[in-house]
Amino acid sequence: MRRAAIERLLPAAYQRAAGPGSVLAALLDVMETLHAPDEALLADVDVLFDPYRTPAGFAGYLTRWVAMDHVLGPPRPDVPPPLPVGRLRDLVAHGALLARWRGTPYGMRTALELATGVTGFVLDEPADRPFHLVVRVPQEAAGLLTVVARIVAAEKPAAVTAEVVLADAPPAGDRPADGGPVPYGPAVGRATVPAPGSPPPPGPSPEEPP
Repeated sequence: MRRAAIERLLPAAYQRAAGPGSVLAALLDVMETLHAPDEALLADVDVLFDPYRTPAGFAGYLTRWVAMDHVLGPPRPDVPPPLPVGRLRDLVAHGALLARWRGTPYGMRTALELATGVTGFVLDEPADRPFHLVVRVPQEAAGLLTVVARIVAAEKPAAVTAEVVLADAPPAGDRPADGGPVPYGPAVGRATVPAPGSPPPPGPSPEEPP
């Protein structure tokens, strides 16, 4: 608040006493200076809640707003976040989409790709184990198995058990000629991570039965 605006809130007697060089005038100048940082913050407050403009230290906090804080695990001040801040920003930006598709193959794979920056996750449903899911993790994400396990536990349907396994690199001769992803059993579909703000795929999901 500017000095003149503060002065107008004072009783008339104080306004007359706030002339140039007075103690009250100096006090009003100090009040204006003290208000300046907070007013600057409020003038651009939307920056705090924009996932790609918020300060790096605030990105992890925003994951709680979109119910993705399980990716980080229990907060510990002595341990750095398990993911780069850019990955956290992506998760926050896609929070609404992930909430809409939670419990589906599309939702789980999208969350995994956003968190790890790796594609090629395969979800298998063994025929001999109903209501069980095997998540095969590409070798590129081998260092993030703990994060992957947290995401799988949160994104899977409640009635389904799940296990996370590291996919073995197949022999060179078994790779597709076009260089595409290698299938590992009866995958239930692959997700393509959308750009922030893009409309979600039309429902029902093509990976789900009609």
